[in-house]
Amino acid sequence: MPDWLRPVAEAAQAIEGSDLTAFLPPPGSNPRRGAVLMLFGETDGRGDLLLTERAHDMRSHPGQVSFPGGTIDPGESAVEAALREAQEEIGVDPSAVEVFGALPELWLPPSNFAVTPVLGWWRDPHPVEVASPDEVHEIHHVVLDELFRADRRIAVRHPSGWTGPGFLIGEDRDVILWGFTGGIITRFFDYLGWLPPVTDPPVHELPDYMLAEYQRRVDDAEGGDEPDSLDILEPDERGGA
Repeated sequence: MPDWLRPVAEAAQAIEGSDLTAFLPPPGSNPRRGAVLMLFGETDGRGDLLLTERAHDMRSHPGQVSFPGGTIDPGESAVEAALREAQEEIGVDPSAVEVFGALPELWLPPSNFAVTPVLGWWRDPHPVEVASPDEVHEIHHVVLDELFRADRRIAVRHPSGWTGPGFLIGEDRDVILWGFTGGIITRFFDYLGWLPPVTDPPVHELPDYMLAEYQRRVDDAEGGDEPDSLDILEPDERGGA
């Protein structure tokens, strides 16, 4: 691993789940388990992260920017699942990745899903492409020092009333990184001391395609009931999960 990545490995060993999220799996919750791959590489000698943008017409979390990953299959470890999903989604060769740690398991109460972020160094980088267009719209190589710039930092306002941290990515800075993945990046790199504070970041509304799942749940709610809360790492303003 390059020297710049060693503090990341050290932080992964020291950080606790409560440093990353307000929600930890309670006893007896019996959550479904998944894993995502936080794959670190280099662009012109500068540290980067590999992210995927989910297909805009997916039923679950359409258009959201995320780490490659998914459900852990029976008999798999979190590491095996994260590497398999990255290969299936965008063609990452597992043998080219050096896994150097993992973050604590993070629980998403609405879906009762417990996710382990696996940390990998892309030791032998190679071209990748969308291998599963039904799942992935686009691949983003995000240079960390650019991601952390003040002009890339935003606040994201959801129609539910929740407001949380976000980032602008993509060549035109028109892709919003928010939600679960935005929360991991914000909390982890703030813990590392790599994320400079920002004052009053501009508030952005989410595009319609990202809200299709939420709108469907609103429409399905009965008698004016609130729809299920969001898969995020902090409570929304309604006090939900």
